[in-house]
Amino acid sequence: MADDSKASNVGGRYAQALFDLAKDENKIAQVEADLKSLKAMLADSRDLRMLLASPAFGASDKGKGLAAVADRAGLDPLTRKFLGLISANGRASVLPAVITAFAALAAEHRGVVAAQVTTALPLTAAQSKGVAAALRQALGKDPEIETHVDPSILGGIKVRVGSRLFDASLGTKLDSLKFALKRA
Repeated sequence: MADDSKASNVGGRYAQALFDLAKDENKIAQVEADLKSLKAMLADSRDLRMLLASPAFGASDKGKGLAAVADRAGLDPLTRKFLGLISANGRASVLPAVITAFAALAAEHRGVVAAQVTTALPLTAAQSKGVAAALRQALGKDPEIETHVDPSILGGIKVRVGSRLFDASLGTKLDSLKFALKRA
């Protein structure tokens, strides 16, 4: 668990540095789009995830792999240089944390707040509007919602905004009930 926290901190620092560079070069939107593409590639490619996470691959191999991905995807030169930097520094494994932290910084810069919403089934358009309205009222800012479907929560909803988590999932409620029954 401590390693996850450390990776997040390192990822946050790299994201802040990248954000500052992108802001100076007026490329925040382009870099954010590049990182969203990388996030999708990571989600779709087990091989890419293994390349970044595995200690069996050296910094040079990770750098070559990320350079090939960047070339094929047509990423902005700033994003390419950044990928080379984190590879050379032996930090390619924190790329997912960098992507998450950069998205939060970019959303804050636009005056919106990033929220991850997890449900057991896909939300309908009406439900999405209701969640957005509730978050807008609770946070005082427009939410930028990223939805995930996770059948393991059984029902209900989980909403993560920054480090805060609102968990009204049926799975968590059942776990709490099970724990309470064991104590009784």
